[in-house]
Amino acid sequence: MAGDQLKIHARPRFQRAQMVLGFSGWMDGGDVSTGTIDWLVRSLDAELLGEIDSEPFYIYSFPGSMEVSALFRPHVHIEEGRVRRLAFPRNFFHHVPAEELILFSGKEPNLRWSDFADCIFAVAEEFHVRRIFFVGSVAGVVPHTRDPRLFCSASSDALRDQLRQYGVRFSNYEGPGSLITYLTVLAERRGVELASLVAEIPAYVQGTNPICIESMVRRLASILGIQVKMEELRAARDVFEKRLSEVVQQKQDLRELIDKLESDYDNEVFDTEMGDLKRWLEQRGIRLD
Repeated sequence: MAGDQLKIHARPRFQRAQMVLGFSGWMDGGDVSTGTIDWLVRSLDAELLGEIDSEPFYIYSFPGSMEVSALFRPHVHIEEGRVRRLAFPRNFFHHVPAEELILFSGKEPNLRWSDFADCIFAVAEEFHVRRIFFVGSVAGVVPHTRDPRLFCSASSDALRDQLRQYGVRFSNYEGPGSLITYLTVLAERRGVELASLVAEIPAYVQGTNPICIESMVRRLASILGIQVKMEELRAARDVFEKRLSEVVQQKQDLRELIDKLESDYDNEVFDTEMGDLKRWLEQRGIRLD
């Protein structure tokens, strides 16, 4: 049950709150999922609300190759023979009283999805959350010189129709499911609206992507109806985009590929170059999984 794993540290009084979820791992390319939550927590001066105990939900030792097993192990930092840090997954709720907003950042659980979901919905019920949004990303054929396309799935037709005005596209997908899909199904049963907002980000850009984080924060703030300080994030976006464009100009084959991606993007041509892009990345030792 949620009471065994959920710890509440503050009890603000909300009437019609909204919640935003971000998870590391699955659908966190460019750190768009966790980066969006981290920025909102900092820029809105969010306060700690609660946390989910990590111990029951994660696998730390997984049989197989070191490459596979490393994906599950806790992260450590050892310096000059001394263990400086051992980091297990953390799952925190923060809240912004003035906006009636709850922000969650964690790691998608390996185990006991139903119990983890109970924790999420227990917070939603206690603080009168009427609407939940997940923010995430997937690698795609969008060039870094354009805003990433935003794909959506929702727990109800009414919520889907409301989101049309924000220029989102609606997902068509069949394949491995995520915790978010599971939460979306449960949300309808629990009388809470839930939608996922997934940005399609440049597949050829590795690591944290301030361009896509800025785009997600900006568009999410509009959907939530809140004011967010954007100046610092816009400056980071501009610096990153400038540096990336300088690198692209030095690589003719990549520049030609991006020119084609821009043309396809501007002309609403979808998915035509993913095979070529994937091969280009693999030839340079970059996996697109």
